[in-house]
Amino acid sequence: MTETMSTVPLRPGAEDDDLAGIRDALGRRRPESGDRFDEMTRYAMLAPGKLLRPMMLVASAEAVGGRDAAALPAAVAIEHLHVASLVHDDIIDGDDLRRGQPSVHARYGVADAIVTGDALLFELFDAVSECDAPPRTVVAVISELARAGGELCRGQVREAALEPPGAGRMGSALADYLEVAALKTGALFRAACRAGALLGGGTPEHVDLLGDYGHHTGIAFQLHDDLLPYLVDSRASGKPTTSDASNLRPTWPVLLAHRDGGPEHREAVETALSGALPAGETLEVLRSAVTGSGALATARRGARERSDRAVARLDELPRPAAARRLARIAAIAADRDR
Repeated sequence: MTETMSTVPLRPGAEDDDLAGIRDALGRRRPESGDRFDEMTRYAMLAPGKLLRPMMLVASAEAVGGRDAAALPAAVAIEHLHVASLVHDDIIDGDDLRRGQPSVHARYGVADAIVTGDALLFELFDAVSECDAPPRTVVAVISELARAGGELCRGQVREAALEPPGAGRMGSALADYLEVAALKTGALFRAACRAGALLGGGTPEHVDLLGDYGHHTGIAFQLHDDLLPYLVDSRASGKPTTSDASNLRPTWPVLLAHRDGGPEHREAVETALSGALPAGETLEVLRSAVTGSGALATARRGARERSDRAVARLDELPRPAAARRLARIAAIAADRDR
């Protein structure tokens, strides 16, 4: 390849065709029947999203020499898994906004939102069964998605148990956070890329390489996601900027502010995460600590470093054009406004 993967510019390319094909495939699975169940699942699935995971799956299949058509049903499946997790996450976090519109439970109620998320989880198996691949490969793809779903749930439990930073545990708090990011976000990105490589007929080495790419891209995505409340408002991000603050969640920039800031920044972080302040005030105190300590720049640099790490070996893949698309996705993961 003539371009280094870490410096591939963001520009329209074949990913536009991938995106259109994925959106079309998702729409075909969601009938407008007038039935309430179909209405709820369609509402959840067809809200405008980035579709990075399905795009990565398709591009991974092509990067090892496979066909996008063979991977498309699995791309649909992984978006079902991702959206199901969002529906349930919004209930857990009490978030009433998702992708710029009312979350599923805010619109239809908690009970029906739980059913919607459950239904999407079941439906992903039907989607994977449509992959044009040997049965052994389809089973391997199901295993990848199931394992990622389990890790996502494990990460959710560990996130709920995260302790706010305090004296003597600044380093361990960051390590705990990164483990949660790897489980809650990195696992699904990794599974998307490994599944695509399997469906594309990749070698075991290529499957592992793309799995590592997905893992690091997922962590870069999460690191940058935690920055959004300090960079944009809810209208731009499409979700509540106060969610992490409301749930007293120690996120990447907040932990860095506590580690790198002065005594006043550490005290501000500890006060904000104590639960003593209203959510809006909590966010403002954290924002002051994050910006005043220099943690914002450090956090952005950390996300981009993960993105660079993700693309470091993509030039070993046999299809350079698809590898460049993967590099662009990694760059987007670490630099976006929603």
